[in-house]
Amino acid sequence: MKAASALTCVLAAASGITAQSIGEINGYRFLSPYAGQSVTNVTGVVTAKGPSGIWLRSLETTRDERVSDGIYVYGSALAKNASIATGDVLVLNGTVAEYRSSSAYLYMTEITSPKVTAILERNRTFAPIELGKQRSPPAKLMSSLDAGDVFGVPNNQSLVSVANPVLQPRKYGLDFWESLLGEYVTIKSPRAVGRPNQYAETWVVGTWATTGENGRTGLTVSPKDGNPEAILITSPLDGTDNSEDGKLGDRFEDITGVVTQAFGFYQIQPLTKLTVISSREPAVSGATTLISDGTCSGITVGGYNIENFAPSDTAHVAAVASHIVNYLKTPDLLAVQEIQDNNGETNDGTVDSGLTLSTLADAIATLSNGSVVYNFTYINPVDGENGGAPGGNIRNAYLYRPEVLQLKGGNDAVIGDSVTANEVLAGPTLKYNPGLIDPNNTAWLDSRKPLAAAWQLVGAATKKGKGKTLFTVNVHFTSKGGSTSLHGDARPPVNGGVDQRIAQGQTAGAFVAEILAQDPNARVLTIGDFNEYAFAAPVQTFAKVSGLEDLDEVIKIPATERYSYLYDMNSQELDHIFVSKKLGKGAKFEHLHVNTWLTYDDITSDHDPSVAKFNIC
Repeated sequence: MKAASALTCVLAAASGITAQSIGEINGYRFLSPYAGQSVTNVTGVVTAKGPSGIWLRSLETTRDERVSDGIYVYGSALAKNASIATGDVLVLNGTVAEYRSSSAYLYMTEITSPKVTAILERNRTFAPIELGKQRSPPAKLMSSLDAGDVFGVPNNQSLVSVANPVLQPRKYGLDFWESLLGEYVTIKSPRAVGRPNQYAETWVVGTWATTGENGRTGLTVSPKDGNPEAILITSPLDGTDNSEDGKLGDRFEDITGVVTQAFGFYQIQPLTKLTVISSREPAVSGATTLISDGTCSGITVGGYNIENFAPSDTAHVAAVASHIVNYLKTPDLLAVQEIQDNNGETNDGTVDSGLTLSTLADAIATLSNGSVVYNFTYINPVDGENGGAPGGNIRNAYLYRPEVLQLKGGNDAVIGDSVTANEVLAGPTLKYNPGLIDPNNTAWLDSRKPLAAAWQLVGAATKKGKGKTLFTVNVHFTSKGGSTSLHGDARPPVNGGVDQRIAQGQTAGAFVAEILAQDPNARVLTIGDFNEYAFAAPVQTFAKVSGLEDLDEVIKIPATERYSYLYDMNSQELDHIFVSKKLGKGAKFEHLHVNTWLTYDDITSDHDPSVAKFNIC
């Protein structure tokens, strides 16, 4: 952005101002009107101490809900001074600063270079602000700068640090948490809406109103709503450690701490570690009820991103096979993503994944006591051109039960290669089966190319017929790497890779549209990891161009139960199935929460699988 930031403007103001209160230092915008200036005789009661500073609350409470009466005072010497304790009323001088550790984050107002000039009182009592009773966060919109849509495209159209808008804490989530920055608060009856991250930090909500609550008591993301009512609970101030084995839906003892801003998010640093008082049951959602009947009237199809699947990781192989056998119930056709090459992340030019897939197929056969022996099909990528972990060469693949389905054309089917585009021929039929969709298109740069295939039922015709051709497209769109946080400076937040995913949706959708242009009644299925929400521009583009329908919508799965992934405060659906109108008739569909409900150490993949059942007669 070329505009001068509001922070620059306030830094240019004259120094040496005497603040009347902490509230005046904070002001009613995101940036302090006193930033860069010296302040004297700042008076407040110590509400908490941390390893690098203390928190003060003003003795003069403002009636302006836009203005926080708390502030962080940065200074390790002050924090380590044993003669200063919570309940002490201090008078100090210092410099007002706006701090952030990255330009992608919001600033936090603080006082630096503090010098205590007086201790006016000891053991003063103070009470936390009770969130959900005295103050409650809005539950829909994040920021006035998002133009009403936190997921809007184009994004990164403005910066909070430039616009520095007046806070509207009853309407916008960022404004609400900013209006409490530095304050001492408590949350009654908190529950986890995610699992702990690598730092044992957990997103929670309290007793206040929420949107998007799903059956596991998480918050499912929805159009324009990134769930601003959730808050991140971070490292305890007393040096204890939060548990790393938390789960979605865990309920905790009341949490009391101070509101802060760091690493891209508003947070509460609790006084002590989180204590879980109950967890949800059952541990996972259970096995699918959709079982194949082996005929054209009941074909089952599963989708699963099995996360960097390599044959050398025997524990992962066993866990994935167990899911496929015990929860997906060995569907007739299984579209998988993130299949690595035969030696995983060893970067030596290996690209073939025959060993990887045969290892999985063998593990499934063993677990099923030999009753299910999958065949598989795939196309090797050009070395290093599919993105993902270096050396892994991830790609999409199909496993299929050869007693039920076969590639159309059988042994005469011509398999494509890594650089040749598949084509829709008269019939319709595919030139290559399977084949990649436009692999040289820049839309697929450093990303997985969709794998298109055509399937037919095996064996003699039943009373209901032998069935029609089933066309499938297995996708794994480019990742969201490079995104900024929903609490970040850029508004709307940067959605990393969104333009490329839009192009991918256009390209994959156009291929599907060619099939339907020849036969509007064709049975067409697109399945996989779109790395995007159903309501976001890339997936909407795919749906519009392809003419396919979201199977969630066709089946009318409740919007809050559409999730396959946990990220930050949100339950979200990145993995989708889209179907042609003919294929959608009479279809059934289930999401299997075999990973999202578990602790991080217990998950098999970061994605949940799904299973659908179709009539292709």
